[in-house]
Amino acid sequence: MESVFEKKTEIAPSLCDADGKLGFPDAFALFMDAAALHAETLGVGFSAMKKRGLFWLTAKTKIEFIDRPSIDETVTVRTWPEKPERVRCNRSYELLSGEEILLRGKTEWVVFDTTVRRPVPAVGVFPEDLVYKENSACPEPFTRIPDLFKDVTPYAEYIVRSTDIDIGGHMNNASYLKALFSTLTTDEIRSLKIRSAEAIFRTPCYEGDVMTFKKAAYEEGLAFCAESSGQTVFLCLIR
Repeated sequence: MESVFEKKTEIAPSLCDADGKLGFPDAFALFMDAAALHAETLGVGFSAMKKRGLFWLTAKTKIEFIDRPSIDETVTVRTWPEKPERVRCNRSYELLSGEEILLRGKTEWVVFDTTVRRPVPAVGVFPEDLVYKENSACPEPFTRIPDLFKDVTPYAEYIVRSTDIDIGGHMNNASYLKALFSTLTTDEIRSLKIRSAEAIFRTPCYEGDVMTFKKAAYEEGLAFCAESSGQTVFLCLIR
């Protein structure tokens, strides 16, 4: 049983931004798709988990952008699950051109019991004979994004659309990033010279929900907050 999943792919035009490079939110979708494919081979994909009354929920995710690949470039997506903690587990990702790492990232997952509607221990979800890779693509801990938004006026609004909804019935985690980047102009994105993006998912959104976005300066970059119905649903830190 392969603890590390690899897949060669081309950077399709639909994944690229105005500069002909892999788009920032599209990178999150690319890694998410690789995780789903690997989960299927491990017997913990959507259908198998559904039979057990379980569902994977994304709690946090981050990507470090070292050198974004260009349109039609052939790359290798590599991903592996890290050894689970009691409730949460991380999955690592790398995007490579040959042996050169272009992007690296990780996602923190929670196993959600759809019957009792709460998280359950992640230990024991993966096959017992799975040998976990020791290293993490991003060994640094996730950033605790502070509440910088109390007195900040929203700068943009986004209505959750049918195209944002995934098989779980709520907004797909990559769609939050796509919604956020849609509130910025092409020139703004270029001017940020993005080196990393890190997101925290608080509360799920559903079709028709209205998200209001706020932003505030944070150390080397910008912090973003999305609110809906008076609740913080999503936080993002861009360096």
